[in-house]
Amino acid sequence: MKKIIFLCTGNSCRSQMAEGFARSILSNEISIIDSAGVKAEGVNPIAVKVMSEIGIDISRQESTEISSVDFNQFDLVVTVCDNAQRTCPIILNKKIIHKNIYDPALAKGNINNQLEIYRSVRNQIECFVKEILKNYLSLCQEIN
Repeated sequence: MKKIIFLCTGNSCRSQMAEGFARSILSNEISIIDSAGVKAEGVNPIAVKVMSEIGIDISRQESTEISSVDFNQFDLVVTVCDNAQRTCPIILNKKIIHKNIYDPALAKGNINNQLEIYRSVRNQIECFVKEILKNYLSLCQEIN
């Protein structure tokens, strides 16, 4: 079974949403799906809300700092922001995928504007996670 971790700055929005999508899509094919951040800021309540709108519950996921992660246990490391990519330790013999995704926690304005931005980021993350998981799993099947 494969093991995947998603990384971002605060482990509060982007990596949490990515973890939620991966768990929802691939819970049977992947033995460990996790996320972490440069800092552990707690799961953002707006991220929880927009994920629940599409039937994915991330409210019980925990926020973890990169410094406490044993990267040797993971086969695939996915960074979803430039800060996490820069901070991520050098991990030999691991597949690393990177995409810089806008941090919805930076959204300004009223709650409706913020929700719109979070939903847009959520949809972008969903497409990205589906794409990388499809490509990664097909690559793993070719190797095995």
